[in-house]
Amino acid sequence: MSYDPIKLEVFKNLFASVAEEMGVTLCRTAYSPNIKERRDYSCAVFDGQGRMVAQGDHMPVHLGSMPLSVLSAIENVPMEPGDVVVLNDPYKGGTHLPDITLVSPVYEPGTTEPLFFVANRAHHADVGGMTPGSMPLSTEVFQEGIRIPPLKLMRKGEVVQDVMSLILANVRTPEEREGDLTAQLAANKTGERRLLEIVAKYGRAETVHYMQELQKYAERMTRAAIASIPDGTYTFVDYMDDDGISPDPVKIHVVITIEGSNATIDFSGSARQVRGSINAIYAITLSAVFYVFRSLVGSDIPSNYGGMVPLTVIAPEGTVVNATFPAAVAGGNVETSQRMVDVLLGALAQALPDRVPAASSGTMNNVTIGGYDPRKQANFTYYETIGGGMGARPNAPGIDGVHTHMTNTMNTPIEALEHAYPFRVLRYGIRRGSGGKGKFRGGDGIIREWEILVDGEVTILSERRKLPPYGLAGGEPGQVGENLLQTKTGSKRLPSKVNIRVEAGDILRVATPGGGGYGKAEE
Repeated sequence: MSYDPIKLEVFKNLFASVAEEMGVTLCRTAYSPNIKERRDYSCAVFDGQGRMVAQGDHMPVHLGSMPLSVLSAIENVPMEPGDVVVLNDPYKGGTHLPDITLVSPVYEPGTTEPLFFVANRAHHADVGGMTPGSMPLSTEVFQEGIRIPPLKLMRKGEVVQDVMSLILANVRTPEEREGDLTAQLAANKTGERRLLEIVAKYGRAETVHYMQELQKYAERMTRAAIASIPDGTYTFVDYMDDDGISPDPVKIHVVITIEGSNATIDFSGSARQVRGSINAIYAITLSAVFYVFRSLVGSDIPSNYGGMVPLTVIAPEGTVVNATFPAAVAGGNVETSQRMVDVLLGALAQALPDRVPAASSGTMNNVTIGGYDPRKQANFTYYETIGGGMGARPNAPGIDGVHTHMTNTMNTPIEALEHAYPFRVLRYGIRRGSGGKGKFRGGDGIIREWEILVDGEVTILSERRKLPPYGLAGGEPGQVGENLLQTKTGSKRLPSKVNIRVEAGDILRVATPGGGGYGKAEE
């Protein structure tokens, strides 16, 4: 059966709009500033076999890894109409514990096999564990919060109260968590409703046909992009500052082999898994690879299963890019994913010097603050990632103060932050001059200062505090970031990964890295 190119475009936008509307529902109904303001969530549509069909313009680190969550839900939990599966266990299809995924089957009325699955993933500001915000300097996954294997949160349209109660009993902010989980349920319901409307309008056969054709189209376009890369082997290595436990740098090494329209991406030279929490599970590595190669496709193609078909990813078990249980993984999702992108782009820059930018800030600059808010007479947990400088491009400077690569969140507006939490934001602006010099200068980072108005606990997971983002083609590296704490007795520099107690009146300052420059400055 052939396809109509116009209808292909129509269905591409139909499926993508479903994922986008799911995101709007989640954003508008969530309780936490982290979801409703920062938009730290992602939504996607899958076929009846669990293969991705479309995704919203949300978080790359979520979307490339979500297919393994959907497959885990399908394999572990028999589903019926009205069921919703919840999971966050990194070793059962999740990524790190704060990212809770909900998966729902979509049945055409009167059928017994699902026609679609819809899924969304949201970062919850606390899921328990040893520190508020659930992003600790942990040494095993047990310290990071409640682990939820694939199980039913909703059965035949009714919330399974025992499961909900168990989750809420293990977090510091149960009311907020229940609100966010309910918003996730609503998002999946929106996706289900819209997909059934598409089937009702176009018919099952045509809908399934174009779903499959979109996956084939994404594969063809990805193969064409890979075929434009000269055949050969390209190698690059970069390092994480440390794992938060040991001061030693942690190696991330990649070898990319291009053969025609296929690419093999081999991380075998990377470090063994470490004690600290920067270990990444295999789904995160897949996500980073998918993001980079999707970025090489110049046209507006759907991001789906087809784009993964030409890619073979080798990540040996027990390494920092494919950690095994019970390794700590809180930071692998947010920090190691960024370094994987740096090494992938560094390797591809050798083959495509006129298309690949210098390194961006290379960190999500994770900040969590928790404590007791006397205004509300309740515990609070605040989580935010902070942007940095984008790497300069072969034909243009980098962008200042922006989230790059595996993160795509917004900032929490100062007004919303000060309303929700016992903080005062003293400074929030561009870190001038932090971008690397070059023919095209790297983007500048950000400076953010919080005055913390109550006693509390702060955790920072950040990178590029020791090793700067690289420049390309003679461009200079961007400046490293800096974490500072000012107390009544003076100021002290904090390491890239730290957990500390703070007192009312203390001021936390985070200055994020700039991007690398491109080309020699004298040019």
